[in-house]
Amino acid sequence: MNDLISRLLAHDRIRAARHHIERTDELTLARQASLSAIPAPTGAEGQRAARVAELFREIGLTNVSVDQAGNVQGWLNGNGEKGDGGAQHAAPLQAPVVLAAHLDTVFGADVGVAVERRGHRLEGPGISDNARGLAALVAVAEAMVATRIPVARPILFAATVGEEGSGDLRGVKYLLNGKRDAGNGKPIAFIALDGAGLERVIHRALGSKRYHVTFRGPGGHSWAAFGVANPANAVGRAAALLADLPTRQTPRTTCAVVRLGGGTGLNSIPQEAWLDLDLRSEDPKALAQLDVTVRAALERAGDDENRRRTPGSPPLRIELQLLGDRPSGLTPRAHPLVQAAVAANRALGHDAELTSASTDANVPIALGIPAIALGAGGMAGDAHLATEWYENVEGALGIIRALLVTAAMAEVG
Repeated sequence: MNDLISRLLAHDRIRAARHHIERTDELTLARQASLSAIPAPTGAEGQRAARVAELFREIGLTNVSVDQAGNVQGWLNGNGEKGDGGAQHAAPLQAPVVLAAHLDTVFGADVGVAVERRGHRLEGPGISDNARGLAALVAVAEAMVATRIPVARPILFAATVGEEGSGDLRGVKYLLNGKRDAGNGKPIAFIALDGAGLERVIHRALGSKRYHVTFRGPGGHSWAAFGVANPANAVGRAAALLADLPTRQTPRTTCAVVRLGGGTGLNSIPQEAWLDLDLRSEDPKALAQLDVTVRAALERAGDDENRRRTPGSPPLRIELQLLGDRPSGLTPRAHPLVQAAVAANRALGHDAELTSASTDANVPIALGIPAIALGAGGMAGDAHLATEWYENVEGALGIIRALLVTAAMAEVG
């Protein structure tokens, strides 16, 4: 793979594309800031999606569309073909390479997303996660179209919805599982651009299951009805049982109580109380086993409270609502896709850190599609906070890495 990356770096068209990325670095940064300033809460990404679709058409991708889920799609069909900004051509027949970045942010509609520049730093909610990924996605596409890079396989450039939190990877699930206009087979490789950075190569998908758990009972006056099964007690018992679960380090597997609540007043036993759970693991079997263990602990918490209730009073009921289900798995480190990323890092003078995270790459990995997630260069901090920032330190190198990995998978040259 080192030889392939070396050959790509010497390829006339790749060299031209690299020069294009370096020459337009400030334009990419300006696009990053302007995209970040368009609100895109999970579930309300339409305005930002429309702007990305415009950019896809402006730079010359073909078959640009917004699908039923809200994902933006644009194609580079090979042989140096340059589109006219949206004209419909015959769908490529070969299995494509997908380069993707998510549209949504963790911030609600009430959070201002204005971007400020302070010296070399851009500050604003979502400026890195994932305005940087989106700007890099456009930059790679523009460089490949402008320099007419001849790819043996078509490339699908995709901006996805619903990657964050409650979105539960909805966009990429639709992209890969749902009905699409393109008639070609499943992708041979999937590369997600997510946030900043240059060292990390995410090839292990951190899966999760997220539950909203509700205990319901008769409730009543805190003095007069004392002794009835108390949902708040059940929540407390459940939290204690879950906190005492043995932790598993290999593979690392976790269960966290992340929110809880219930009740209506200081002198009332609540009719319902609830807690939210986040279960995670890199291993599908470990996550499935944890799921069974957690469900048993919740049932035990309810049973323990019911055993203590006043005889003849109604028992508690428990309800589980699945809020999120992100699959886990991995693309083996020996796979050519992972090795291409490692070799690209090496060729650009940086070490590669093979690691895990929860990204759009989770879904293709679970479907048997080789997938990784990469940062798009630069440095960032305060992710998921209103004080999020980005500095364009070697930012172009992150985009060049994405170019090299995409070109390797698309069989350039």
